[in-house]
Amino acid sequence: MLEIGETFKNKKILIYGFGKTGKSSFNFLKRNNKIVIYDDNHKVIPKKIKKFYFQKNSNIKKLNFEYIVLSPGINVKKCNLKYFLNKNKNKIITDLDIFYFYAKNNKKITVTGTNGKSTASKLLYEILKKNKKNVKLIGNIGRPVLSQIPKNSKTIFVVEASSYQIEYSKYYKTDISAILNISPDHLERHGNINNYVKAKFKLLKNQKKNGYAFINRKNKYLNQLIKREKTLPKIIRVDYKSINKINRFIKNSYFNNENNMQNLCFIIEISKKLNLNKKKILKAVNSFKGLKFRQETIYESKKLIIVNDSKSTSFSSSINLLKSYQNIFWLVGGLYKKDDKFNLQKQYFKNIKVYIFGKHKNYFIKKLKNKLKIKAYINIKNALNDVVNDINKDKENKDRKNILFSPASASFDSFNNFEERGKYFNYLVSKLKVIKRINAN
Repeated sequence: MLEIGETFKNKKILIYGFGKTGKSSFNFLKRNNKIVIYDDNHKVIPKKIKKFYFQKNSNIKKLNFEYIVLSPGINVKKCNLKYFLNKNKNKIITDLDIFYFYAKNNKKITVTGTNGKSTASKLLYEILKKNKKNVKLIGNIGRPVLSQIPKNSKTIFVVEASSYQIEYSKYYKTDISAILNISPDHLERHGNINNYVKAKFKLLKNQKKNGYAFINRKNKYLNQLIKREKTLPKIIRVDYKSINKINRFIKNSYFNNENNMQNLCFIIEISKKLNLNKKKILKAVNSFKGLKFRQETIYESKKLIIVNDSKSTSFSSSINLLKSYQNIFWLVGGLYKKDDKFNLQKQYFKNIKVYIFGKHKNYFIKKLKNKLKIKAYINIKNALNDVVNDINKDKENKDRKNILFSPASASFDSFNNFEERGKYFNYLVSKLKVIKRINAN
């Protein structure tokens, strides 16, 4: 196996998975190595590349590779090459590992967590830019790490990492890490919450010992694992109350909800450790616009707020949003997550009417019945149309209405991804003339 300091040259490498990660790995490695490509779905590989680099399942089993670069979307327990991977698991690496060898001298700040890691990563990137730092934003946010190899050691990398990437990696080390939060997610892949937490915690275990790791002070899962480890980086426990010291200076309504405010606490603490200018930090925070379809306010007036949170794929990712508003009309539905739980305190129930849509609506009805006022529909369009009707019927209540499209589920039952689902919701808001119809009453 590769030793630290060596480069990937003249190696025989299997790239398994040809999505964004696989393509960037291929483009980076093909010049100096003998590459073989495989994907369970052969059709995603372009014909020109397939002709020279693709091998069938039966052929791959006969070959001896020095490395297997595994894309995060591959489930080693359920893929076509599961037996081959199990036999060669000591050869499995990720694009993060390759990136590490070429960016050893660069400062790397790696952000993970169940909810909000893309937004937190983008905010930190904007703060560093405002402080005139040479910074790149890469990883799970959509820019594969091997598409941004450093040209000099001064470049700072903000890396968003998923549990899948961390779990498969062998060599990757970061200078600063942040685990924003932990709640049950991806259990269909990890099996149980303990395996999921261990995958995230691996980021800290492999971290540079002179580095810093930021965790939520009250995270019971991580605190238990920290007690068992003797050699870890400097642990900084983030207290959400610390934001009170600068709260009056935050003028951006994007941080009015609990999720975004909690993630902001992490970014403020990391910024302090980096000795960044306080005025420039606040300037970046107050000008931050957030990412599309992640608790994105698409309309706001005295009468109405509409939030497009299509990125919400579990109850845990919707909970803090539900705590942040009154008079809520909540649209829920999609492909539910294994062992997902609706852990919202009773005190919030009276504020919420839920409109459940999709072919899995019975699952959500079962989870939410006897807690919230429920209506169910075949699709999003019918659900949203009835939300508008109900708002217009409720003429006695003059309080502002809040429509939250926060599906608490994956999108794959009806859409290719959460972005497509988010765009469709925006289209419906326009097509059904939601804003006009509500404001007219």
